[in-house]
Amino acid sequence: MQPVNLRSFKQKVRYHKKAFKRYLQKIEKKPPVGLDKQLAVIDKEVWEEVDCLSCANCCKVMTPTFTNKDMKRIASYLEMTVAAFKEKWLQYEKKDKDWVNQTQPCQFLNLKDHKCSIYEVRPESCSGFPHLAKKKAIDYMHVHQQNIQYCPATYKMVEKMMERL
Repeated sequence: MQPVNLRSFKQKVRYHKKAFKRYLQKIEKKPPVGLDKQLAVIDKEVWEEVDCLSCANCCKVMTPTFTNKDMKRIASYLEMTVAAFKEKWLQYEKKDKDWVNQTQPCQFLNLKDHKCSIYEVRPESCSGFPHLAKKKAIDYMHVHQQNIQYCPATYKMVEKMMERL
């Protein structure tokens, strides 16, 4: 497994982003037979090639959404109240009605080793990211359209889909 070269990844994204998005839109409109099974195979291959700890781009440029359950769990872990947790680290986005990080990169990301300081209790949206092998994959095509520009694993998955499907 090679470490992710973010500079090279960003160049590839700039060149292929439109084509990848068009491809995912096409898949969304007319999903191929056996899509979920194919993506389960591709998912395993992707994780043999992509090392998240060499990247952490999602934690650097994106923010998770924090559910009430997430906030309670994390605040308890940090031995603080939910109100104090929100005040210290989160902001409420009125448009989407979501609690998100105030800053980027994520305050819980260790920039030296790319590990999460609250990994055991991280938000649900982090633990599921990048949602490659979800059942009913078709429901995640719009998510992948967004994530190809941030996540080398998603980019690699779409690349493999384009070769096979």
